[in-house]
Amino acid sequence: MVLPTSTKHYFWPKLGALANLSSKESQLPPLRSHEVLVKVYAVSLQYRDIMVGLNIYPGSFPDEVVPCSDMAGEVIAVGDEAGSQWKKGDRKTAHGGAIHGVLTQYKAFSPHSLVAIPDHLSFEEASTLPCAALTAYNALMGPVPLKGGDTIVVLGTGGVSIHGLQIALASGAKVIVTSSSDEKLQIATNLGAHHVVNYKTTPNWHEEILELTGGRGADHILEVGGPDSLEKSLKAVRMAGWVHAIGVIGGGTPTEVMMPTIQKACFIRGIQIGSIAQFKDMNRLLSLHPEVTRPVIDKVFPFEEALKAYEYLESQAHVGKVAIWWSAEHYHNIKGSSLLGLFSSTWGCRGSTGKLASAPSSMIHD
Repeated sequence: MVLPTSTKHYFWPKLGALANLSSKESQLPPLRSHEVLVKVYAVSLQYRDIMVGLNIYPGSFPDEVVPCSDMAGEVIAVGDEAGSQWKKGDRKTAHGGAIHGVLTQYKAFSPHSLVAIPDHLSFEEASTLPCAALTAYNALMGPVPLKGGDTIVVLGTGGVSIHGLQIALASGAKVIVTSSSDEKLQIATNLGAHHVVNYKTTPNWHEEILELTGGRGADHILEVGGPDSLEKSLKAVRMAGWVHAIGVIGGGTPTEVMMPTIQKACFIRGIQIGSIAQFKDMNRLLSLHPEVTRPVIDKVFPFEEALKAYEYLESQAHVGKVAIWWSAEHYHNIKGSSLLGLFSSTWGCRGSTGKLASAPSSMIHD
């Protein structure tokens, strides 16, 4: 096939406002001998993408930086020195992007940064794995991996949280989910959560966690709220338990954590995604338990509506992940899935309308 010489992509001409997100077509540099060229089919958003656009993410970025780090696509060319592990037609996802991102039609990668997509997942579903799923996996399967019978508290119902719920269920753990929305808690229940707690109507939600665990506390807590919830997470964890500090969505100012940490002799572990080795290990777990680990996608937006996808994520109305796809024709390339199937009531998703469909007693795809 004739390789593309240009790519459509989004970029930030100026950081500081999501409305600045712009698109254009640029020349593709020639594929280098050690690179693999991927046609991007789907991209998923994470809260970091919002922070970059608003210019509140730590660090500096190059001019006209291309956003997003999570994608899934198909290999269309392999450099002469890229090795024999990948070939044309392979379905791959990538381990993030530190500088220019993946909200682009074509992207060259180092072969070492690519990971095979589990056969049972669509491109949209696979695009949620590199950061959200891998972060949850790194937290729960880190220095002291969770085990069957452990109690896990998952704060919120965003991408990392829902992946954490699913990974914990696949590992035989008991899962408690918190949210300020009863609708979202119902989705978590449909996904398999053993208990749910509305932290808006139960502001001292840590006391509910202690009651549900017979006063013992949780073994692991996925802490995505930041300063606003960290103190209560420390009160809800068991002695020598683990609080995995992942995000700062809740905002707030730093609170006094020294005494609760000492009193519980617990561990606070900062989480920053995970390694390629963990990514491959996680995919093996997903393949072994496809019935409970299928990624939850709230809405899929077409490429032309990327700004709407950003705005929807910023609204925090979603459950699970928000994704962007290129065009309807790409759904012909998805294994065992279609646009209609992706939004079927089998998975109880909101789909393109934002309305929650009915879900069976098994898992849902939101």
